[in-house]
Amino acid sequence: MISVVLAEDMHMVRGALVALLDIETDIEIVAEVDSGSDILPAVFAHRPDVAVIDIDLPGMDGLTAAAEVHEKLPACRTLILTSLGQPGNLRRALEAHVSGFLLKDAPPSKLADAIRRIQAGERVIDPELALDAWSARENPLTARETEVLRLAAEGAEAADIAGRLFLSVGTVRNYLTTIVIKLGARNRVDALRIAREQGWL
Repeated sequence: MISVVLAEDMHMVRGALVALLDIETDIEIVAEVDSGSDILPAVFAHRPDVAVIDIDLPGMDGLTAAAEVHEKLPACRTLILTSLGQPGNLRRALEAHVSGFLLKDAPPSKLADAIRRIQAGERVIDPELALDAWSARENPLTARETEVLRLAAEGAEAADIAGRLFLSVGTVRNYLTTIVIKLGARNRVDALRIAREQGWL
């Protein structure tokens, strides 16, 4: 029996996934969570074979949570199941050492098959997405610039960002200017759009 922890914040989608996997005689969902912050505690409590994780979760995004699972409990393999199919998200997922990356619009039979293959030690990635990621532009932003932009995306002003990252307001403004230039954007809002479309945030 393959044990699975499922992380999905949309109740209807989570219910559908549970119903879908309940049909499988060799797969058992041992825990369901609706927040990224709850993934690691659930994984430690249940020691599943596979954690199926959405990217866009409250509390902590799914890719950050997947990286933590890999670091702290590497025996648990991770499968990202998402509607966010940008190449940048796949690159980030691979950096987080996920075992699989599947889009939510894939045929339902693919999910159970992916869980079995991942548990067997294979890596499962949507082939079309893999090709897109191969040819996609790399993120030109540094980790700190990405962090500044992520906070700006949450609506934080320069002074708030400075306080949270222990920087001066001038340094934050310099980062934001550099980000706009590096992305070839018209302004900060355009930079956010470009970064989101590429899956860099």
